[in-house]
Parts: sequence; C-alpha cells; structure tokens
Amino acid sequence: MTTLILIRHAKSDWGSPALDDHDRPLNARGLRDAPVLARRLAVSGVRPQALLSSTALRARTTAAFFGEALGLEPELDPELYGAPAAKILGAAAARGLERVAVVAHDPGMTVLAERLSGGGIGHMTTCAVATFVWATADWDVAEAIDPDSWTFDSP
Repeated sequence: MTTLILIRHAKSDWGSPALDDHDRPLNARGLRDAPVLARRLAVSGVRPQALLSSTALRARTTAAFFGEALGLEPELDPELYGAPAAKILGAAAARGLERVAVVAHDPGMTVLAERLSGGGIGHMTTCAVATFVWATADWDVAEAIDPDSWTFDSP
C-alpha cells in the first residue's frame, strides 16, 4: 500500500507587509487549528513514515504540530516552498517509503488534491488534510493511476 498525506500549512499572519512571505508565522487561527488537525490525523490510524515540509515558517510550524502528534521529526525540503503539484508528488515518491506526509502550499496542494481525488476535493483550505491510498507499494504505479481511496479533513 502506498499512502500520500497532503497537509496544507495552517492559516498564516499577513500583518506586516514588510515581512518576507517565507517568514510569515501562523496567526491565532492557525495556531488553534494545526494541533487539532494533527491530533485527528494521529487518531485516524494513518501513520506516515516520513513528514516532509516546506522551509517557510508557516509550513515548518504546522509540520511541528503534526510531527509531535505523529511522533515524527519533520524533514525540511526547500524545494517544497511554492512547489507545483508534480514536485510535491515527486518529493513524496523520492523518499522511497510507503507512507509519506507533505506539508506545503497552494496552489500546488489544491491542484494535486483535486487531480488525485478526481475533482472531489475542490480546494485545500489552510490546515486541510487529504489522504490518498493506492493498493500498490510502487510509487511509479501510484503516480500513474488513480488512488483506490481518499479522505479529506479540514478545520
């Protein structure tokens, strides 16, 4: 079985226009939602073997909440900052593990979730979690066919 868990970073703070986009922190809603969704994923029974994250502060912070709930240390990948759908999927596949979670950004997350869900997921809201499962253990096959099942959770 191959499992891909997409986690869009939690809601960020747009308060200071002088702040670089990469350095935007989570706002109060993001700080509230991230631990809740992390706990919900942890009790769902889906257990990733790796947790990849964009290097942006809002993604790293979101990943830290998920890492704590799942007992994983987030692995930072600068290529995930602003990554398109293909790069997000490719980063997960490149780990060579059966179950990988990725914390990243839109529009790549929504494009990938929409494609993998056959349009069932219209938008990955902030802190949304989409899980896709294939009956194969081969990422090359998983990348080429529709998943056998998927779930979606959001704040």
